[in-house]
Amino acid sequence: MISKVAILAGGMGSRLKSRTGNIPKPMALLLGKPVLEYQILLCKKFNLLNISLLVHYEYEVISSYFGDGSKWGVSLNYIIEENARGTAGALYDSLNYMDEEFIVFYGDTYVDVDLDMFIEYHHKKESNATLLVHPNDHPHDSDLVEVNSRNEVVKIHSYPHEDGKYFNNLVNAALYIFNKKFISDFIPIQGKFDLAKDIFPAILEKNHLIYSYRTQEYIKDMGTPNRLDKVEKDIFYALPEKLSFRNLRSTIFLDRDGTINKEVNYLKKPEDFELLDDVAVAIKKINQSGHLAVCITNQPVIARGDLTEEGLNEIHKKMDYDLGLKGAYIDKIYYCPHHPESGFEGEVSKFKIECNCRKPKTGLIDNAVNELYIDRSSSWFIGDSTSDIKAGKLSGMKTILVRTGHAGNDSKYNIEPDFIFPNLLNAVDFCLFDYNKLVNKLFPILNSLNESRLILVGGPARSGKSTVAQIINHLLRLSGKNIHVISLDGWLFPLKDRVEGEGVLKRYNLPAVLSLFIPIIKSIERHQINVPIYNRFIRETDKSKCISIGPNDIIVLEGVVALMDDDLCKLSNNCIFMDVEKNERENRLYLDYSWRNTNFEILQKTLKSRANEEVQEVYHSSKNATFKITT
Repeated sequence: MISKVAILAGGMGSRLKSRTGNIPKPMALLLGKPVLEYQILLCKKFNLLNISLLVHYEYEVISSYFGDGSKWGVSLNYIIEENARGTAGALYDSLNYMDEEFIVFYGDTYVDVDLDMFIEYHHKKESNATLLVHPNDHPHDSDLVEVNSRNEVVKIHSYPHEDGKYFNNLVNAALYIFNKKFISDFIPIQGKFDLAKDIFPAILEKNHLIYSYRTQEYIKDMGTPNRLDKVEKDIFYALPEKLSFRNLRSTIFLDRDGTINKEVNYLKKPEDFELLDDVAVAIKKINQSGHLAVCITNQPVIARGDLTEEGLNEIHKKMDYDLGLKGAYIDKIYYCPHHPESGFEGEVSKFKIECNCRKPKTGLIDNAVNELYIDRSSSWFIGDSTSDIKAGKLSGMKTILVRTGHAGNDSKYNIEPDFIFPNLLNAVDFCLFDYNKLVNKLFPILNSLNESRLILVGGPARSGKSTVAQIINHLLRLSGKNIHVISLDGWLFPLKDRVEGEGVLKRYNLPAVLSLFIPIIKSIERHQINVPIYNRFIRETDKSKCISIGPNDIIVLEGVVALMDDDLCKLSNNCIFMDVEKNERENRLYLDYSWRNTNFEILQKTLKSRANEEVQEVYHSSKNATFKITT
C-alpha cells in the first residue's frame, strides 16, 4: 500500500515572474488558490496523507502558508535543498523519508488523476518505475516517451527533439511511482541531475523496465503565463471534470483516411500523409471541449503485406507531428489490420481472417468505449464512407458523413447518416455547438410536434432544413414515436427537364407529392410506399427506398418547397420555416456546388439565378409557418 508522496516544489518559475514576482512557482495562483494546494487536496482525497515537500527557492513562503498540513488533513514534511541539484538530486535527499514505494509529483502541474487506478496499474505490472503519459497540445517543446505494445518505455526523447524525426505525441506528464531501492541505485549521490533527461535514460541503458501509464485525464503544467491562463480557464469550464473517470466521457470518433488526411488509396509511407484543410483546427476544438478525439481506422494494407504495424506507427507519428504543430492531438488510435479476402501477393496469412474489429463491425469502438469510459449516447462518429456510418449507428452513436475522401460514394452499405457536412471542421462545430443550440430552439415546441401527423420543414436552400428534420427525428423517438423523415428533393424533376429562371416550384413535381401523401395522412391504415432518393452529387434521383407508414407515425417532409403549397400546409399544424444569415447561406451554397465540381463561372451564374428566382419566392412561403428558426 502506497501512503507517501514526494512533491518537487523547489522551482523559482523564472518564466512566470511577470505573474508571481518572487514567490516560488508552486505558489502560483489558479482561481485564487496555489497550484500546490490542489495537489495536496488530491493526495488527501486518495488517502495519501504523508507528504514531503522538496523545497528550495523562497521555501519560507510555502512553509508559512501550509504549516504542518493539519489544516488540509495531511502531514507535511519539508526537505530543504540548500544547493539546487535538479529533480533527481532533490528526490535522492528525500528517500530516507519514503516507504518502499511512493509517488512523485512536480509542483508546477495541475493534476486531476485517479491515483488509485494509477497505483493499481503500477502493482499489476509489478513495476519498479511507472511514468504517467498522455498526449498534449504542445508536444514539440515537451519530453516525449516512446513505448512498445506492452506499454514498456523504449526511449525518452527529451526536448529539444532531433530535427527531421517524428515521434508519437506521448508526453511525460511528470507524475511517477517509484520503488525506493530501485530508483536510489540510479541517482548519483552528488551532482545535479534531472529525472527525465538523465536518470530514465540511464535506467533504460541498463535494460531495466520502466512502464508507462497512459491516461486521458487532465494533467497540465502551468510553467508559462499562457499555460497558467489556459489551466485556469480549463478549470473554470470544468474540463478536468469532463475528462475524469468520475463521469462517462463524451467522444467524437473519427475515421482516418479521407476524414483526417487526404485519401490516397492504401497509404503506405509517412511522406504521403497530408492533413486535410482545417482538420487540426477541428481536432483542437475537440481537445478544448472536454470531448475525447478517438481515431478508428481500417488498415487492410497490413493484411495485404504492403505495410507492417511498425510502418503504420511511423505514419501515425507523422500524424501526431502535423497535428501537434497546430496544437491538436488524437487521444488514442485504434486500428484493424485484418482483411478477409485472400489472393494478394505477399499477403500476411494471420491477418486474413473474419474479425469483429473491421468497420462496419464495432469491435474497435467497443474496446474504446470500455477502455476510455465512453458514453455512447453523447458521442458521435464522423467519417467519409458508408462503413463509418454503419459502424457508428451499430454502436449507438449519432453519425456524420463528411464530403471529403469518398464522401459516401463508396456505396458499400445502404445506410444514411444522421447528418452531412462539407468537412470535418463543419462537422465538429455542429457536434460541439450547433446541435445543442438547435435542440434548445426545438424544445419549446416539442409537445406540439409530438402530437403531429405531418410536420413540414421549409426554407431557402442550405438553411438547415434536413439537419433540423433529423434532430426532430431524434427527439421524438425518445418519446416512443415512429418518425419518417422524407426529403422533397426526391421529387425534383430530372436535371435535363429543369429550366433555370422559371421559379423553384417548376423544378419539383409537387402534384405527385400531394397525391401520394394526402391519402396517407388522412388514412387510419398502414401504407407501404417507395420514396425516391435524390443524389445531390449527380443531381438526379437514382434510387428509392420502401417505407411502411402506420396510422400513428409522424411524417416529416423537408425541402425548399415544403411551405409553398397551401393545400399541403393545411394538413399540418406544425410548419417550420428555417432561415440562415445571408453570408452564411451563400458560403454553404458555395461549398455544396464546389463539392459537385461545378465550374466557377457556372457556379456564379447559378447562384445569381437562384438568388433572383428563388429567394423571394421561398421567403414568401414563411407566411405559412407556425414556427420560425434561424440557424
